[in-house]
Amino acid sequence: MQVADRGSVTETANELYVSQPAVSKAIKNLEQKLNLKLFHRDKRRGLILTDAGERILLLARQMANLEAQIYQTAFLENNFLGGKLRVASVPIATTLILSKALRRYREKYPAVTVELNEGTPAEVQRLLENYAVDFVITYSPFGSFDSEVLIEDEMVGIGSDKNFVALRDGVENLIFCRAGFEVVRKIFSVDANKNLVVQNAETAVKLVEEGNGVGVISKLVLATVGGRVSICNVAPSIKMQLGLGAHDLKNLSPIAAEFVKIIKEVILHVA
Repeated sequence: MQVADRGSVTETANELYVSQPAVSKAIKNLEQKLNLKLFHRDKRRGLILTDAGERILLLARQMANLEAQIYQTAFLENNFLGGKLRVASVPIATTLILSKALRRYREKYPAVTVELNEGTPAEVQRLLENYAVDFVITYSPFGSFDSEVLIEDEMVGIGSDKNFVALRDGVENLIFCRAGFEVVRKIFSVDANKNLVVQNAETAVKLVEEGNGVGVISKLVLATVGGRVSICNVAPSIKMQLGLGAHDLKNLSPIAAEFVKIIKEVILHVA
C-alpha cells in the first residue's frame, strides 16, 4: 500500500524506517507468492501498479480497514479509543464543519490520529471509491455511496448588474472556483477553456471585485470568503446538498462513528 501510494521504494523505506532492499524484497516475495506482477518498473515514473495490482490494492485497503476496526472495537470495549481516522472533504466542509469538529474530537480522543484530505468533489469521491478514507463530506450527487445530507446550499451569481445569471449549455465568460465549476458541469455542458476557472473561492471573488467578469459560486462558500460584490440568483437555480458519504454509514469504525456524532453536533450550530 505504501509503495503504491508513493510510487517509490526509497520514499517508502524512509517512511517506514526500513532499508530499501527490505522493501524491494517484500514486494518481490508478495509477487512470487501471488504468481503475478503487482508493479511495472518505469525509470522516469517509478513503480506503477499493473491492472491486477490495482485490484489487489483495493482489496488490501479493505483488509487494512477491517483490521483497524477489529482493534478499535477491542479498544472501545476497554474504554479506550485509538487508531488512525482518515477523512476527505471539500474545502467548504473543512472551513464550516471540520475546523470546529476536529478540535472537539481531538480534545475528547487524544489517542486518535486524524488524516484530513481536501479536494474537489471528484477527488474526494475517488478517495472513497479506493477505500483510502473512512468517510467523506462532499457535495451531492453522492452516487452509489451510502449518504446523509448535512446542509443545503445553492449557487449564486456575483458581480452582475442583472437580476440573475443565466446558465445553459455552452455558457462562456463566467468566473468559477474549481469546486463550483464541477457542480455546474454536472448539469450543463460547460467548457473550462471558455470560462475562467480558478483553484479557490477567494481568487474568484477577487477577480470579480476587480471587474474581470461575473462569477458563479456557492452561497455557503461566499459567506466564508466575504467580499464587496453584488449577489443575484442563477437561472435555472442550482440547489446542492453537502453531506456525509461512506460505503456503509451504519457500520463505520468506532473512531469514525464518534467523529460523525461530533460533526452532527457542530452542524446544529452551523445550520
